[in-house]
Amino acid sequence: MGDFNLALVIVAIIVCVLVFIFNVYLLVNYQHPDDANQAYFPKFVVVLGLSIAAISILMLPADVANRQACRHAIYNGACNLTLPMKDLWLAIYIVDAVLVFFVIPFAMFYYEGDQDKSVGKRLKSALIWVILTAVVCALLLGILYGLVGKVDFTVRHLSSSTSNFPSSWDFSNSQQCIGNGAKQCSAYSANASSETTWTMRSTFPEYVVALATIVGSVLFTIFGGVGIACLPLGLIFSFIRRPKAVITRSQYIKEATELAKKARELKKTADALHQEERSGNKGRKWRKNVKAVEKEVLLLEEDVKALEEMYPQGEKAEAAWAMTVLGYLAKLVLGVLGLIVSVAWIAHIVIYLLVDPPLSPFLNEVFIKLDDIWGLLGTVAFAFFCFYLLLAVIAGATMLGLKIVFITIHPMKWGATLMNSFLFNVGLILLCSISVIQFCATAFAYYAQATAAQEIFGHTLQSLRGIKYLYKYNVFQIAFIVLAGLTFVYYAAFGWRRKKPSGRFQLST
Repeated sequence: MGDFNLALVIVAIIVCVLVFIFNVYLLVNYQHPDDANQAYFPKFVVVLGLSIAAISILMLPADVANRQACRHAIYNGACNLTLPMKDLWLAIYIVDAVLVFFVIPFAMFYYEGDQDKSVGKRLKSALIWVILTAVVCALLLGILYGLVGKVDFTVRHLSSSTSNFPSSWDFSNSQQCIGNGAKQCSAYSANASSETTWTMRSTFPEYVVALATIVGSVLFTIFGGVGIACLPLGLIFSFIRRPKAVITRSQYIKEATELAKKARELKKTADALHQEERSGNKGRKWRKNVKAVEKEVLLLEEDVKALEEMYPQGEKAEAAWAMTVLGYLAKLVLGVLGLIVSVAWIAHIVIYLLVDPPLSPFLNEVFIKLDDIWGLLGTVAFAFFCFYLLLAVIAGATMLGLKIVFITIHPMKWGATLMNSFLFNVGLILLCSISVIQFCATAFAYYAQATAAQEIFGHTLQSLRGIKYLYKYNVFQIAFIVLAGLTFVYYAAFGWRRKKPSGRFQLST
């Protein structure tokens, strides 16, 4: 067992280092050229946040492996010598909450501050906002923890009188206790009146994790439910809408002229909004106009990219067109594979979570059988399904940002992602990663049974006052399935259409 734990620690260290290196690689390749050699603090926060999110998801397979380390031990207390997974879970999620509610907002306020102001004024403004956020969060947490920070466990009261030690053991359905004087010694035969409620106060770290999980669950249900459908279908319909052939030079000049005209209109509108910002006229209508301009710019960039694909130029024009064709074929393949994963997720939620009792363990059995084939296969498959949910969250946030005006859009683009978009998506990933782990711990309860994650996200979370009913009646799972179904219908009806920029902006006066 000691050797197993040592190997687990070594693997965990290696994985953490690889996750950190991979996140640095993502940052370097996704960052905008304007952020090169500057904005080092936001970059550090981005790498740290992505690493925490990835490690938190990988901790559940580690929790399962840690449980197995003492499964075959022959002496009592063997499990006390394994990794302290419960303490690690609470530590990682306290860090998660601090990053989401304090560090990332501070970095965003500082990065998006008025560039004409001095560094000191930008720091002061960011600190004021973060301190206000901290005070509000502390008050809410303190009041809620003091009033309803308790867990109510439903238990059965069992009792039995003492009896002489029998010379033979004779048990049956009618005789399940030792001696005839026993009252209730079997939970199965006890009547309903034996049920009672055992109340105790939860620890403050567990309560913080629980509330963060609720906030994340709301966002995860909305964005994840939409994203699990639009992620694969978006790739498939992107292949359907692909350019079928190279256009002529005259067609290229005509389309480029139209795009240039739209670009000039957007530039004029952006300058007018900038003037309004300088004059201090930053009302609700101004913010609405800014978001509308951002969405129009994003759609214009997509049009420019599509035009460049339809009319490749330069000495390697034929090679560029071939790569374009291969890229759309890759989107089709990834879309089909993603659709299979999405359908498997939805089927598993219905079969294992919404039907009582479950019809089948489904994906739980798949992971267990993969573990039997080779120890890491089940872990890799489990991690893939969890990471897929995070990708679905980002896809859903991007889609809803394009459709709903009050949701700010922060797309991730290779070589063109500003730090504020990075920070927004990292905050969203961190906040939803808590809910993803809770969701996976519930969906894969058979695979992750008797783990520290089950204790935190299963027993405690689902017994908290005021919160337990959301999980008792599967509110989040049902909403997730409904949103996924509506998104499937939407894409089936309108997914093949391509939204064009409207070019209309109402400026505040």
